[in-house]
Amino acid sequence: MKSEDSVLAAIAGYVDTLSFVALFGLFTAHVTGNFVLIGAEAAGYGQGVFMKLMAFPAFVAGVAVSSVIVKRVEPATPNRAACVLYVVQAALMLAFCLAGVGVSPVVHADSTPVIVCGMIGAAAMGVQNAHGRLVSRPGVPNTVMTGNVTQAVLDTLDILSPQMPSDARAVARTRLGKMLPTILAFAVGAILGALAYRHTGFWALLLPFVALLWLALKARGVLHPAHDTETP
Repeated sequence: MKSEDSVLAAIAGYVDTLSFVALFGLFTAHVTGNFVLIGAEAAGYGQGVFMKLMAFPAFVAGVAVSSVIVKRVEPATPNRAACVLYVVQAALMLAFCLAGVGVSPVVHADSTPVIVCGMIGAAAMGVQNAHGRLVSRPGVPNTVMTGNVTQAVLDTLDILSPQMPSDARAVARTRLGKMLPTILAFAVGAILGALAYRHTGFWALLLPFVALLWLALKARGVLHPAHDTETP
């Protein structure tokens, strides 16, 4: 699916921004930002340090569960593994949504229900981070844009350089064509996540939930023809 990376990047930007706005600066899609915030809060800046600490084991749990699931799925059918992981992430996303609605309005960062809500969100995004490494398919990273932006800048410089061989420029142009939609989708998702939370609160997480179900159905649709060709 050519649009898969863009949809996943939009989900990552959307959920990460929504959780950052709603849960006292919590990053759910990647742990690097939480390490930075934990360091800042240790010096007395910000709040919710315990929630950010608990997000780390929840994220790890999401990755570990994904690994166990993929190892139990037939290795010759990566689409089936992708479908299962999408369903697992969708279920966690729905749980994140309902938990957020249950704790709204979020007032205390150290409240147990709020911490559990953040942990569910981190586990959901742990599944997405693991997905790209566990399921073999062509694509680009879709949860953290630092590497993508770096590669996009390098590729742009190669394309513009008159000393670069034409074949190297062609490779850079092809790679840039794959990177840019993902970067733009992440940025658009981040904007929409903040706006959606402002207007609908945690109910806004129903949108990535539906998007993940759509991706699961698409993956299952790709799987069926392969089974048909193998059946006598």
